[in-house]
Amino acid sequence: MAVKIKTQYGTIDINNDVIATVVGGAATDNYGVVGMASKNQIRDNVNEILRRDNYSRGVVVRQEDNGVAIDVFIVVGYGTKISEVSKNVQQKVRYNLDSMLGISANSVNVTVQGVRVLAD
Repeated sequence: MAVKIKTQYGTIDINNDVIATVVGGAATDNYGVVGMASKNQIRDNVNEILRRDNYSRGVVVRQEDNGVAIDVFIVVGYGTKISEVSKNVQQKVRYNLDSMLGISANSVNVTVQGVRVLAD
């Protein structure tokens, strides 16, 4: 599916993969986020830290009437305050979607699927 934006010059279609990439980039740009986690934990059987260049595997985009709903699955670093990291991810995702794509996010749900101890 895609988000359709109508302008005076025509229609702009933004694919969900593009939205997922923007969301993944915004999520991993926050302090405390180590990486994106697998969104289907049962199939993968373990929390898997994904490469930084594959943002869309940890993001689910759902179309709604007047915007989109975003689910973000992340892994945070040990010693960070999970609630603050999650709130920062929500704010950054909303800002990037609005400023880069002109899309309003109705909800941004952050799921922390793991905590990783970082080597010094």
